[in-house]
Amino acid sequence: MARTSSSTQSPGVIREFVGLDSPTARRAGSGGHPCQGIYHRGVGRRPKVAIIASHYQIDFSEHYLADYLATRGIGFLGWNTRFRGFESSFLLDHALVDIAVGVRWLRDVQNIETVVLLGNSGGGSLMAAYQAQACDKHVQPLPGMRPAAGLADLPPADGYIASAAHPGRPDVLTAWMDASVTDEADPLAGDPSLDPFDDRNGPPYSPEFVARYRAAQIARNHAITDWVEAELTRIRAAGFSDRPFTVLRTWADLRMMDPTLDPSRRPANACYVGVPMMANRSAHGIAAACTLWNWLGMWSLRHAQTRAEPHLARIRCPALVITAEQDTGVFPSDAERIREALGSTDKTQRSIDTDHYFTTPGARSEQADLIARWIAKRWR
Repeated sequence: MARTSSSTQSPGVIREFVGLDSPTARRAGSGGHPCQGIYHRGVGRRPKVAIIASHYQIDFSEHYLADYLATRGIGFLGWNTRFRGFESSFLLDHALVDIAVGVRWLRDVQNIETVVLLGNSGGGSLMAAYQAQACDKHVQPLPGMRPAAGLADLPPADGYIASAAHPGRPDVLTAWMDASVTDEADPLAGDPSLDPFDDRNGPPYSPEFVARYRAAQIARNHAITDWVEAELTRIRAAGFSDRPFTVLRTWADLRMMDPTLDPSRRPANACYVGVPMMANRSAHGIAAACTLWNWLGMWSLRHAQTRAEPHLARIRCPALVITAEQDTGVFPSDAERIREALGSTDKTQRSIDTDHYFTTPGARSEQADLIARWIAKRWR
């Protein structure tokens, strides 16, 4: 049952809170529904086209694009699954079922005729997984688990947008990993010949160093998976179901320090949380709080279904790929990988000279105009 309330909090925009149960999760004893979001529409408007945006764990209910698109006549549902803020508990099949709750609400309650998925940042691969599963059932639960109820009955959307998106959680983590790590249990242990912050190695980084570094990053991801598989066997034999662990030093993508690699308009020596060397030595980072099952389902190159390309290949609806040219964590080649992987025949790629969150003056209006024109050409 929905809990909704309406108020005008921004000029010309009505916001409506939506709280709903999921087929596989009910309202908590404390009162919160597993699926929550805010629906934005322009005052006096009843949109026939709406966007829904979700992420693996970030709260998208008040997404920065919502008001911009609402004032352009497009509904916007910033939608959170039960895993908002709880990435270490993430299960892809259950998240997809939660997204379906939002899609159905748009169609059944708001009478939306055209639903467009917005895959922003990490949400790019998540929303791709949703559309792919809706059209070609292929997502599997983790070993030993039953599929989430409703996984085989997801209502497909009509369009897909990837904005400042990367090719998936395992891919972005691996690309950002410090390849010089030699002991996951010791944050100080490292191979100096692979240290990206050692001036003797660069920047600029030689092609030979880049090749060695990228190979070592992939090897690090696989080594963690090897340990996780063995550790899961060990603890389950003792009656345990899971355990937490940390993955440190994950702000070391060579492109963050060397702007000549994968060239764009981004600043040198920068990442989302400041100077890469300092960020890399902090306790903050993706996959920093992890569990064994979470690693297999979210971060492992070998096992996780959170890689975008297998899903993108199954998408046939119109698609739009937007690049932020000053992005310090998602790069031009990432957008190109997404565009190439899309199975759609109608696919458009555009770029805007701004940062990851489109905070530069006028960038969000430009992004909203781009999306609105793209939608109008196809559905309005």
